[in-house]
Amino acid sequence: MTSMDPERAAPRVSPPGSGHRWPRAATVALCLGFFVLGTHLTVLDVAVPALRHDLGATLAQSQWIVGGYALVLGVSVLAAGAVADRAGRRRSLVAGLALCGAVSALGALARHPGHLIAARCGMGLGAALLTAVAFSLLGDLHRGAAARCRASTAGAVAGVAGGLTGPAVGGLLVEAFSWRAAFWIDVPLTAVALALVLALVPASRAAAPGPARTDFGGLVLSAAGFLALVLAFVESPARGWTAPAVLTGYGAAAVLLACFAGWERRTRHPVLPPSPPRDARVSTGAACLVLMSLVLFGALFVLILSLQAVRGCSPWQAGALVLPLPAALAVGAGAAQPLLARFGERLPVVLGLTLLTCAFAVQAGTRAGSGYGRVVTFELVAGLGAGLVAWAATETVMGAVPRERPGLGPAVHEATRQLGAALGVAVQGSVLSTVCASRLGEGAGDAVPLPLATPSRGAGALPAVAREAFAAAVATTAMTAAVISLVATTAAWYWLPAGRAAVADGTE
Repeated sequence: MTSMDPERAAPRVSPPGSGHRWPRAATVALCLGFFVLGTHLTVLDVAVPALRHDLGATLAQSQWIVGGYALVLGVSVLAAGAVADRAGRRRSLVAGLALCGAVSALGALARHPGHLIAARCGMGLGAALLTAVAFSLLGDLHRGAAARCRASTAGAVAGVAGGLTGPAVGGLLVEAFSWRAAFWIDVPLTAVALALVLALVPASRAAAPGPARTDFGGLVLSAAGFLALVLAFVESPARGWTAPAVLTGYGAAAVLLACFAGWERRTRHPVLPPSPPRDARVSTGAACLVLMSLVLFGALFVLILSLQAVRGCSPWQAGALVLPLPAALAVGAGAAQPLLARFGERLPVVLGLTLLTCAFAVQAGTRAGSGYGRVVTFELVAGLGAGLVAWAATETVMGAVPRERPGLGPAVHEATRQLGAALGVAVQGSVLSTVCASRLGEGAGDAVPLPLATPSRGAGALPAVAREAFAAAVATTAMTAAVISLVATTAAWYWLPAGRAAVADGTE
């Protein structure tokens, strides 16, 4: 009987901020949830040598294992928000948690790289539901657009920090147990979270979903376009950058994304409705987030491999050695808030992207004999810059969306950040593979010199020739990232308006 359905029987959501006695405590709890979801993005970065030993995974397969989660999350989070509005938030939370727990168990039992890729993609789908609902709950906890914007920004930055901390968590699990522990640990956590959701989260739907319908055509076109783009990048080193299949992939991605842009201009219910004069802030802020995630998370993937291959670090050592990056990001995010309040978005975003460019210029000087001082300098400067960009650009996107679509800003942020991370792993991993193969000469094919972890020992450093090739590849990926970051800096300077913009409804 429908009258007994708790979702249907529940009233509409009460006014924001009126349904919780401790909104700050609840906000902290949700931010911790975003942090945990963020760790899933990079928790397997340190496990590439172990995956190579246990499953025979190539670098291309490792790129899909690491980046599949972000790719699926990025292309599905907008649709997940629409599903949550219609099906109910508690139902969506339960479905997302159940999916994450189930596919995590399947991932832990994987016997082939393809099985692990499928599990990571399933986790991304579950995480999309969780992310969409969590941002909606954050909005319900706070009165006024400015407070909701700050809370959503804090949640988004917590996700970025979790992504940068993931290698340390993964390193601890891989070294103490195995890479499978990174999946098994989600099973009890999911069970506890499910119990808490069923006990504490009330049944509800969106307060005012309005007449707009979900643009599934646009979502399908964008998902197919980004999938083709990532696939082309990952396959380029193995097949050749000018191979017919690879060029077909790039062409298909260009056509699909162009069709998506045309569809958005003509459909009655676009994914990203134009709202002048705010659209320049939203589009530029989103573009900066994409490019920041692309260079940062791609560099993290390469840096972890470098620490293991060139310096002979164990998984835990490699994860611990990148911890200065999230620490510096926290400092940068804190510094962005007063700069944003006084000068507007352009200054902190441009300053942050400039610092990222300088950090990659430092990393481009990497040699096989370079010490950890160069690495930590890169991490501190890049983390500070990323923190400035993450907070300022995120608040730009959150605060500039139309007030009738309050969930659009968080969804756009997550889509752009996750797609940027997936593209970063694909692009920089492919550059790494190509340069390594070139340095190693004929007969190397697409083989990348990777350390081989075994149950009885750590990965260990590679032979001298392979270390030189790997270090040269790291320097090239850093130069690539520096160019991308410089392009983003120029775009932000020209297209981000100076001065502080009011949030969408102007209320506090």
